[in-house]
Amino acid sequence: MKAASREALAHVETKLDEKLAGGNDVAAAAQAGLDLFEVVTVLDGDRELRVSLTDTGAPEQARKSLVDDLFGKQISEVALAVLEEAAAAHWSTPRDLVKGLVQLGRRALLRGAEAQGQLGQVEDELFRLSRILDREGELTQLLSDRTAASAHKRGLLANVLYGKVTMFTEALALQAIGRPEHNPIDDVAALADSAAKLQGRTIARVTTAGELNEGQQAVLAEKLGKIYGRAMSIHSEVDTSLLGGMTIRVGDEVIDGSTAGKIARLRAQMA
Repeated sequence: MKAASREALAHVETKLDEKLAGGNDVAAAAQAGLDLFEVVTVLDGDRELRVSLTDTGAPEQARKSLVDDLFGKQISEVALAVLEEAAAAHWSTPRDLVKGLVQLGRRALLRGAEAQGQLGQVEDELFRLSRILDREGELTQLLSDRTAASAHKRGLLANVLYGKVTMFTEALALQAIGRPEHNPIDDVAALADSAAKLQGRTIARVTTAGELNEGQQAVLAEKLGKIYGRAMSIHSEVDTSLLGGMTIRVGDEVIDGSTAGKIARLRAQMA
């Protein structure tokens, strides 16, 4: 997004948070998120409407009235208020409005998880799902098929998730698969990042030769927090091929302290 769209999104995010302030209306947050996703589906298929809602040549009230006429009786009060604010804001392109509404829908669902006391759990479930997709190549290939109908791909993933994750995790993951931005693995991992960010944390993806217990994860989170100057969320998985030690990924930075990595570097030096 360009600067104007980023400013618009930040403004509407604040309005969404105000609407959901108090943190005790789980149902309102969840419904708002789902409703915003439905609006995105409509806008994806209607270029003329996207252009009309972002036409800065038209008065703000006219754009809000258009929202009311089209969606007023179909979506929740919170979703309608958010959509009105979005229509009144200045977006660089019509597509940025749609991208912003996707982010707002996700934020509403994450706020719902927060109100339910499940935001940390949702973060962990999304991370675990991204790792499953990384290992299950056949499933990920099916979910990556751009020629397949979105409903079909959502159905495949729903069968995998049913009864195993919170409703928030399922809704977020199904939306990401049905409207891909990159690939299933990265799209789901990005959702985990968003959940961590909402808690004021940054994810450290840790791969170890043996499983870390809770105490070891806490110590590692504290050390990394001092290094990076912010609270860290440790997401760990086991890879015995490392032989020993661990690798740590924070954003684009990778710290390789594994035995396998040390051996590879030694071989490179001796070559």
